[in-house]
Order: sequence, then C-alpha cells, then structure tokens
Amino acid sequence: MTDPDTLPRSNPRRHTMKCRARMTDLAQHLREDVEKVDDPRAKAMFETAAEVLLGLDKAFADFEEGSEPAWR
Repeated sequence: MTDPDTLPRSNPRRHTMKCRARMTDLAQHLREDVEKVDDPRAKAMFETAAEVLLGLDKAFADFEEGSEPAWR
C-alpha cells in the first residue's frame, strides 16, 4: 500500500487515503463504544454512525480505484 505522504499534495488520492484511515479508525472506535454503554439508543446511534462511515469509506475507495462510472 502506498504511503499517502509520498504522493504530491495536489493528488486527491493522498487526501482520500488519509480521510479513509480516519473514518475507519472512528468507525472502529464507535463499535467499541457500543459495548461500553447501556443505553440501547446510544448503541444504535454508535452502530449507525459506524455503518455510515464505512459506507463513506467505500465511496472513497471506489473513487481511488475508479471502479464506479461516476469516477471515471
């Protein structure tokens, strides 16, 4: 895997890679927090937020790979 810091600042992939790392870290943190709280509404909110972030991560990955017609 490419280190994003080796890419030029003008390369969008540098930024998408950094954002993806943050999103996946936050999604993991949210899923860990599901186990730490008792409130079922908070659990649902944390899990939903994690799913949204992972959906965004997929969109960013699709952009990086050019795998969707919109990104070609």
